[in-house]
Amino acid sequence: MNQAEVLLPTDQPDLADDGAVTVQTEKYLLFLSDELLFGVPAESVAEIITGHAITKLPLVPGYIRGIINLRGQIIPIVDIRRLLNHGDCQSDCMMILRSDDTQVGILVDQVQKMVDIDVSTLLPIPPQSSNDLVCGMCSLEDGQTMLAFDCARLMDHS
Repeated sequence: MNQAEVLLPTDQPDLADDGAVTVQTEKYLLFLSDELLFGVPAESVAEIITGHAITKLPLVPGYIRGIINLRGQIIPIVDIRRLLNHGDCQSDCMMILRSDDTQVGILVDQVQKMVDIDVSTLLPIPPQSSNDLVCGMCSLEDGQTMLAFDCARLMDHS
């Protein structure tokens, strides 16, 4: 057996009882912000809305565009472009995200599609990275790189 054929115990795929390889996947909703492709776990997305008027607030950080009243619930709206120091988002497309009992809206350029991500392909971001809204990254089947959006860290900002 040559070296290319040797499988170390940690390299062996997980096998189901019937011998099939099992892959653990998670659904991510892809969205664009300033030509960056982000993915957010589908379980964190409450809804996608457009056309809501945002009420501006005084004395809040510049990346918080304001608040909306969504069926009686007040939700802060974060402009992801502003938060990343990339200018203002010109779209009125908002994703309402939830983490625990908290909801926050984010302005995004475009919502793309839902994809299944093999969680074993998610790689950590480099430790020297200054972007604390991303908790990982992976390559998609079409060759694009998805940045895994960290909803919990966003909640810390808002």
